[in-house]
Amino acid sequence: MNIELLHQPDSAIAKILMDPQEEMIAEAGAMVAMSGHVNVSTTLRKGKGGGVLGGLKRVLGGESLFMSVFRSGSSAAELYLAPKLIGDILAYTISGTDLVVQSSGYMASTPGVDIDLGFTGFKSLFSGESLFWLTASGSGLILLSAFGGIYEVDVDGGYVVDTGHIVAFERSLDYSIAKANNSWAGAFFGGEGFVCKFRGRGKVFCQTHNPGSFGRLIGSKLPPR
Repeated sequence: MNIELLHQPDSAIAKILMDPQEEMIAEAGAMVAMSGHVNVSTTLRKGKGGGVLGGLKRVLGGESLFMSVFRSGSSAAELYLAPKLIGDILAYTISGTDLVVQSSGYMASTPGVDIDLGFTGFKSLFSGESLFWLTASGSGLILLSAFGGIYEVDVDGGYVVDTGHIVAFERSLDYSIAKANNSWAGAFFGGEGFVCKFRGRGKVFCQTHNPGSFGRLIGSKLPPR
Protein backbone atom coordinates (compact mmCIF):
# COMPACT_ATOMS: atom_id res chain seq x y z
CA MET A 1 0.00 0.00 0.00
CA ASN A 2 1.22 3.46 -0.89
CA ILE A 3 -0.30 6.67 0.48
CA GLU A 4 0.23 10.11 -1.05
CA LEU A 5 -1.11 13.21 0.71
CA LEU A 6 -2.24 15.88 -1.76
CA HIS A 7 -3.21 19.57 -1.44
CA GLN A 8 -1.73 20.01 2.03
CA PRO A 9 -2.23 21.70 4.38
CA ASP A 10 -5.57 23.46 3.92
CA SER A 11 -7.50 21.02 1.69
CA ALA A 12 -5.68 17.72 2.17
CA ILE A 13 -6.83 14.49 0.58
CA ALA A 14 -5.21 11.04 0.82
CA LYS A 15 -4.58 9.13 -2.42
CA ILE A 16 -4.22 5.46 -1.45
CA LEU A 17 -2.85 2.92 -3.91
CA MET A 18 -3.82 -0.54 -2.68
CA ASP A 19 -2.13 -3.72 -3.80
CA PRO A 20 -4.28 -6.81 -4.47
CA GLN A 21 -5.99 -8.25 -1.36
CA GLU A 22 -5.34 -5.18 0.77
CA GLU A 23 -7.79 -3.49 3.08
CA MET A 24 -8.36 -0.02 4.53
CA ILE A 25 -10.78 0.83 7.36
CA ALA A 26 -12.15 4.37 7.41
CA GLU A 27 -14.53 6.62 9.26
CA ALA A 28 -17.99 6.53 7.66
CA GLY A 29 -18.28 9.28 5.05
CA ALA A 30 -14.54 9.72 4.47
CA MET A 31 -14.53 8.23 0.95
CA VAL A 32 -14.28 10.72 -1.93
CA ALA A 33 -13.57 8.42 -4.91
CA MET A 34 -12.31 4.91 -5.68
CA SER A 35 -11.73 2.32 -8.36
CA GLY A 36 -14.91 0.68 -9.60
CA HIS A 37 -14.01 -2.83 -8.46
CA VAL A 38 -13.30 -1.94 -4.81
CA ASN A 39 -15.54 -3.88 -2.44
CA VAL A 40 -17.09 -1.72 0.29
CA SER A 41 -18.80 -2.96 3.43
CA THR A 42 -20.06 -1.37 6.63
CA THR A 43 -19.10 -2.88 9.96
CA LEU A 44 -18.89 -2.31 13.67
CA ARG A 45 -15.49 -4.00 13.43
CA LYS A 46 -14.45 -7.00 15.50
CA GLY A 47 -11.58 -7.38 17.92
CA LYS A 48 -10.28 -4.80 20.37
CA GLY A 49 -12.28 -1.59 20.13
CA GLY A 50 -14.83 -3.34 17.90
CA GLY A 51 -18.32 -4.78 18.13
CA VAL A 52 -21.41 -2.99 19.43
CA LEU A 53 -19.70 -1.87 22.64
CA GLY A 54 -16.68 -0.59 20.71
CA GLY A 55 -18.98 1.28 18.32
CA LEU A 56 -20.84 2.96 21.18
CA LYS A 57 -17.56 3.89 22.78
CA ARG A 58 -16.42 5.49 19.52
CA VAL A 59 -19.63 7.56 19.51
CA LEU A 60 -18.74 8.84 22.99
CA GLY A 61 -15.33 9.75 21.60
CA GLY A 62 -16.87 11.81 18.82
CA GLU A 63 -16.58 9.19 16.06
CA SER A 64 -19.20 7.40 13.95
CA LEU A 65 -20.88 4.24 15.18
CA PHE A 66 -20.05 2.40 11.94
CA MET A 67 -16.85 2.00 9.96
CA SER A 68 -16.39 1.55 6.20
CA VAL A 69 -14.10 -1.26 5.01
CA PHE A 70 -12.52 -0.98 1.54
CA ARG A 71 -11.03 -4.13 -0.05
CA SER A 72 -9.05 -4.08 -3.29
CA GLY A 73 -9.87 -7.67 -4.28
CA SER A 74 -7.80 -9.57 -6.85
CA SER A 75 -6.28 -6.48 -8.49
CA ALA A 76 -4.70 -3.19 -7.44
CA ALA A 77 -7.04 -0.31 -6.61
CA GLU A 78 -7.13 3.42 -5.98
CA LEU A 79 -8.93 5.07 -3.07
CA TYR A 80 -9.31 8.73 -2.09
CA LEU A 81 -10.16 9.73 1.49
CA ALA A 82 -10.65 13.22 2.90
CA PRO A 83 -11.51 14.74 6.32
CA LYS A 84 -14.84 16.37 7.14
CA LEU A 85 -13.26 19.70 8.08
CA ILE A 86 -11.02 21.85 5.90
CA GLY A 87 -7.51 21.01 6.97
CA ASP A 88 -4.55 18.66 6.96
CA ILE A 89 -3.99 14.90 7.18
CA LEU A 90 -1.33 13.14 9.26
CA ALA A 91 -0.05 9.68 8.29
CA TYR A 92 1.47 7.98 11.36
CA THR A 93 2.93 4.48 11.65
CA ILE A 94 2.11 2.75 14.95
CA SER A 95 4.77 0.33 16.11
CA GLY A 96 5.27 -0.31 19.81
CA THR A 97 4.06 3.09 21.09
CA ASP A 98 0.35 3.83 21.42
CA LEU A 99 -1.06 7.10 20.08
CA VAL A 100 -3.65 9.16 21.95
CA VAL A 101 -5.97 10.93 19.49
CA GLN A 102 -8.31 13.86 20.07
CA SER A 103 -12.05 13.37 19.67
CA SER A 104 -13.04 13.34 15.95
CA GLY A 105 -9.38 13.14 14.82
CA TYR A 106 -9.49 9.57 13.50
CA MET A 107 -9.99 9.18 9.73
CA ALA A 108 -8.68 5.77 8.62
CA SER A 109 -6.27 2.94 9.41
CA THR A 110 -4.96 -0.40 8.24
CA PRO A 111 -6.46 -3.59 9.79
CA GLY A 112 -3.63 -4.08 12.31
CA VAL A 113 -4.46 -0.86 14.18
CA ASP A 114 -6.86 -1.09 17.15
CA ILE A 115 -8.98 1.94 18.04
CA ASP A 116 -10.28 2.07 21.60
CA LEU A 117 -11.74 4.70 23.89
CA GLY A 118 -9.58 6.30 26.57
CA PHE A 119 -11.16 8.12 29.52
CA THR A 120 -9.17 11.24 30.36
CA GLY A 121 -11.11 12.05 33.52
CA PHE A 122 -12.31 15.28 34.99
CA LYS A 123 -9.18 17.16 33.99
CA SER A 124 -10.59 17.13 30.44
CA LEU A 125 -14.05 18.13 31.67
CA PHE A 126 -12.72 21.24 33.36
CA SER A 127 -10.64 22.11 30.30
CA GLY A 128 -13.80 22.46 28.22
CA GLU A 129 -12.69 19.65 25.91
CA SER A 130 -14.02 16.14 25.45
CA LEU A 131 -13.96 13.70 28.36
CA PHE A 132 -12.84 10.99 25.97
CA TRP A 133 -9.86 10.59 23.68
CA LEU A 134 -9.24 7.65 21.40
CA THR A 135 -6.25 5.35 21.84
CA ALA A 136 -4.67 3.80 18.75
CA SER A 137 -2.54 0.70 19.37
CA GLY A 138 -1.33 -2.41 17.58
CA SER A 139 0.71 -2.17 14.41
CA GLY A 140 0.09 -0.38 11.13
CA LEU A 141 -0.74 2.98 9.59
CA ILE A 142 -3.29 5.48 10.85
CA LEU A 143 -4.57 8.62 9.11
CA LEU A 144 -5.61 11.53 11.31
CA SER A 145 -7.40 14.71 10.28
CA ALA A 146 -6.99 18.23 11.64
CA PHE A 147 -8.58 21.66 11.38
CA GLY A 148 -5.90 23.67 9.57
CA GLY A 149 -2.30 22.57 9.19
CA ILE A 150 -0.54 19.95 11.35
CA TYR A 151 2.90 20.43 12.83
CA GLU A 152 5.01 18.00 14.86
CA VAL A 153 6.80 18.75 18.12
CA ASP A 154 9.53 16.52 19.57
CA VAL A 155 9.15 16.86 23.33
CA ASP A 156 12.13 16.17 25.55
CA GLY A 157 11.35 17.41 29.03
CA GLY A 158 8.32 19.69 29.07
CA TYR A 159 6.01 21.37 26.58
CA VAL A 160 2.71 23.24 26.74
CA VAL A 161 -0.10 23.13 24.13
CA ASP A 162 -3.56 24.72 24.17
CA THR A 163 -6.04 21.84 24.62
CA GLY A 164 -8.02 22.79 21.51
CA HIS A 165 -4.95 22.58 19.28
CA ILE A 166 -3.96 18.99 20.11
CA VAL A 167 -4.41 16.42 17.33
CA ALA A 168 -2.58 13.50 18.95
CA PHE A 169 0.38 12.59 21.14
CA GLU A 170 2.45 9.51 21.83
CA ARG A 171 1.56 7.51 24.95
CA SER A 172 5.16 7.77 26.16
CA LEU A 173 4.32 11.31 27.31
CA ASP A 174 2.66 12.12 30.62
CA TYR A 175 0.33 15.09 30.74
CA SER A 176 -1.80 17.28 32.98
CA ILE A 177 -4.44 19.96 32.36
CA ALA A 178 -3.82 23.42 33.83
CA LYS A 179 -4.77 27.06 33.39
CA ALA A 180 -2.73 29.01 30.87
CA ASN A 181 -2.61 31.91 33.35
CA ASN A 182 -1.73 31.69 37.02
CA SER A 183 -5.07 33.18 38.05
CA TRP A 184 -8.63 32.19 37.08
CA ALA A 185 -9.42 35.78 36.10
CA GLY A 186 -6.33 35.96 33.90
CA ALA A 187 -7.20 32.65 32.22
CA PHE A 188 -10.77 33.80 31.55
CA PHE A 189 -10.14 37.35 30.35
CA GLY A 190 -6.89 36.48 28.56
CA GLY A 191 -8.75 34.12 26.24
CA GLU A 192 -6.15 31.35 26.52
CA GLY A 193 -8.27 29.06 28.70
CA PHE A 194 -6.70 25.69 29.53
CA VAL A 195 -3.50 24.07 28.34
CA CYS A 196 -2.06 20.57 28.32
CA LYS A 197 1.34 20.29 30.00
CA PHE A 198 3.37 17.40 28.60
CA ARG A 199 6.32 15.77 30.33
CA GLY A 200 8.78 13.14 29.15
CA ARG A 201 9.94 12.21 25.66
CA GLY A 202 7.71 11.75 22.65
CA LYS A 203 5.91 13.49 19.81
CA VAL A 204 2.95 15.86 19.97
CA PHE A 205 0.98 16.72 16.83
CA CYS A 206 -0.79 20.08 16.85
CA GLN A 207 -3.31 21.76 14.56
CA THR A 208 -3.10 25.43 13.63
CA HIS A 209 -6.81 26.12 14.28
CA ASN A 210 -9.08 25.39 17.24
CA PRO A 211 -12.38 23.77 16.13
CA GLY A 212 -14.15 24.74 19.37
CA SER A 213 -13.19 28.41 19.12
CA PHE A 214 -14.15 28.48 15.44
CA GLY A 215 -17.53 26.89 16.19
CA ARG A 216 -18.30 29.41 18.93
CA LEU A 217 -17.31 32.30 16.66
CA ILE A 218 -19.46 31.11 13.74
CA GLY A 219 -22.32 29.94 15.96
CA SER A 220 -22.75 33.36 17.51
CA LYS A 221 -23.28 34.87 14.05
CA LEU A 222 -25.86 32.35 12.80
CA PRO A 223 -29.57 33.24 12.96
CA PRO A 224 -31.62 31.36 15.58
CA ARG A 225 -33.48 28.29 14.35
